[in-house]
Amino acid sequence: MGSIIEVFPRGGRRGLAWRSVPLPGTGRVRVRQARREDYAAIRALQREVAPQLAGFTLRHLDGQLQAFPEGQLVAVGADRIAGSASSLIVPWEDHAEDQTWRMVTGDGSFVTHDPRASTLLCAELLASEGRGMDVARSLYRTLRRLARKLNLRRIVAASRMPGYHAVREEMSPELYAERVIWGTAADSALKVPLADGFQYCGVVRNYLPEDAESAGHAALLVWLNPAYSPTEPPANLEAVRPRKCA
Repeated sequence: MGSIIEVFPRGGRRGLAWRSVPLPGTGRVRVRQARREDYAAIRALQREVAPQLAGFTLRHLDGQLQAFPEGQLVAVGADRIAGSASSLIVPWEDHAEDQTWRMVTGDGSFVTHDPRASTLLCAELLASEGRGMDVARSLYRTLRRLARKLNLRRIVAASRMPGYHAVREEMSPELYAERVIWGTAADSALKVPLADGFQYCGVVRNYLPEDAESAGHAALLVWLNPAYSPTEPPANLEAVRPRKCA
């Protein structure tokens, strides 16, 4: 299931873009960097996937694109944007005692983006209904390639658990996450990254209080970059960004 993303284009100096090779029955999904003209589609996707959450404003999206354009992605399928991912680089260890979405992301503005740090944080990943798993896996795989390209130690994703609200009176969020891992509970938002190489590291309580479906909690998932070299500094993005002609 899903699309197989090809490796980064050779040479690495023509911008960060990826092509996808469809598997039978899935159609083509192409992941590319987000652009300003994508803002309306991204906001519509937020309303479709998580209507109970406020979503990003135009100011949020503009700040994210200015802070870290390589980390803002959209998945295009059937001539429409079917998914998006917003990410930034942060010193994750500095947030050990206060791991909340607002603190780590600067309330969605990405002013906390630090290219000298070693953790790529997936602040949000959205996939439209119908092709959700296919699109989500394509976006996660593209984030992994970005982490390898930039020599980052890890990717951290605090995944929503939208099915938890139905059983919150019966079990803790930790037990719910464990049951999803064991296969005795179904939660696609958590299942997809687990199936795509991420490791479960526990629950961050009150990560996003306004997320009523998850009771404010999130499952902490981590992917460790096997190609990470601690002796090498993070890649210089200025070397891979396309130059504008005068």
